[in-house]
Amino acid sequence: MGRLYSAFQRHFSGAGMVLGVLFFFASLTPSLIPRSFEVQGVLGGVAFSAGYGIGALLVATWRYLQLPSVDKGLLRLTRLVLSLISLIVIVVGLYNSAAWQNSVRGVLNMEPVDSAYPVSVIIIAILTFAFLFLLARGIIALGRAVANRLDKFLPRRVSIIAGAAVTLIVVATLANGLLIEYTFRLLDKSFAELDALHEPERPQPSVVERAGNPSSRLEWPKLGRAGREFVASGPTAADISQVTQRAAVEPIRLYAGLQVAETPDERSQLLLDELIELNAFDRAALVVVTPTGTGWVDPSAIDGLEYLYDGDTASVALQYSYLNSPLSLVFQSENGLESSQSLFRTIYRYWQKLPAGQRPKLFLHGLSLGAFNSQRSITFLDLLGDPIDGAVWSGTPFPSEKWQTITADRDAGSTQWLPVYQGGRFVRFMNQNGVPEGNTAPWGNVRIVYLQYASDAITFFDKHLLYREADWMKAPRGPDVSPLLSWYPIVSMLQLLVDMPLSDGVPMGYGHVYAPDHYLDAWLEVTGVENWSSEEIDALKMHLHSKASNADGYEYRGG
Repeated sequence: MGRLYSAFQRHFSGAGMVLGVLFFFASLTPSLIPRSFEVQGVLGGVAFSAGYGIGALLVATWRYLQLPSVDKGLLRLTRLVLSLISLIVIVVGLYNSAAWQNSVRGVLNMEPVDSAYPVSVIIIAILTFAFLFLLARGIIALGRAVANRLDKFLPRRVSIIAGAAVTLIVVATLANGLLIEYTFRLLDKSFAELDALHEPERPQPSVVERAGNPSSRLEWPKLGRAGREFVASGPTAADISQVTQRAAVEPIRLYAGLQVAETPDERSQLLLDELIELNAFDRAALVVVTPTGTGWVDPSAIDGLEYLYDGDTASVALQYSYLNSPLSLVFQSENGLESSQSLFRTIYRYWQKLPAGQRPKLFLHGLSLGAFNSQRSITFLDLLGDPIDGAVWSGTPFPSEKWQTITADRDAGSTQWLPVYQGGRFVRFMNQNGVPEGNTAPWGNVRIVYLQYASDAITFFDKHLLYREADWMKAPRGPDVSPLLSWYPIVSMLQLLVDMPLSDGVPMGYGHVYAPDHYLDAWLEVTGVENWSSEEIDALKMHLHSKASNADGYEYRGG
């Protein structure tokens, strides 16, 4: 046993192990999205590795600076005490891990995890740490080899720094040049092939109001998977009349995939030509939709609007990427901006020339990366000279500058997760429960609604979580945030990084899955439609919610 303990001391950093245990414990606590045992195990292993690495680096720095060493007897006693405390911390953390996860699942209306959760977590965490530890040791060995070579030319302490720098540059170059670039190309090709797949259950539209119909210049095979879903789904005039018991017209849905034309401007012009040909500018409402990274348009967002206007609407969208939103944001961020600006400018300039009383209301919409790019497509001058009528932006990603500015400048007393801005005159925020108190100002000539859930990590991730607590973590919290959530330096940021890709896997109405009844409330705010009674609105919400829960068109989330 003594030899084993001595070997452990030689190969592992005591300070690193202690800090790793604390990080592991913190990683088990709740965040915004519940985690399966596989995800929690990997997160726990990564968090432990991060803590271990920081602890080991601090010790190495201490020794490098040749600072006084601790008495060996005292050090041995300290290690023993800290080992016992660390063991207790791990046991307490694992014992509470299931309850912590269930506190998140409870507010998101999800089933609790089973009793085997902690055992599975610790096994995966150990394997993850072992992999990362061996990887780090390999990199360190490379650094030492470089430093040993440099010893011939440089003093030892200088060669250590130079060796570390050279190793980091080599590893970063290889990772970026080979791993990341190769992965990007592979994913882009894979998503492009997926986009080209034809779904046998998705019928080609036959009405002229839908892109991809036999006479349309926007050819059905070239719309892409998400485009075909958008134009082939949604209510028909007959569907709308059946629900509303009123006369309805066929809603216009147009979409241009990446294969329709070479450039965004050419694709935008094709969409405008189709809109003009279909007399779309005689409709009551025209919506310029910016899709998510893959080109997906959330049916929950558009269906309700078409019912509100008895089908007297036109919706138009332009694809800009094959990749999902996170990958598109990292690798093709300018593609989304270029396409969204092109489509908005093309339609806005034509709409702007029409008589004010004889043109449709012009709205913008985007979900996730679509919201991010939609906000970037318009300028301040567009809202001053001849303003659009409004926008519904849902699940706005955290890098969105307009969202960040408005949230930071919110009215005193309002929360970060549901702000009030200037009394709600031009901008209002909504969640599952509608707009908060404080929106007392009457609507101005532009109506913008941000629909967001407090449990949406894509909206509320913050790099500053690395070293400080976010305002949305403080009381009062959102209704869909665990009351047991706490902030921990570094670890909370890791938790939210993991939460972001998981935000689409929760029940509708939470996380990054926006419900049609909440979209309907947002559109009622933005459009100002008043020819519906409260009973009719409630019935429509039930219909849309049922359709979203059961229809095939809602199963694919292409964000």
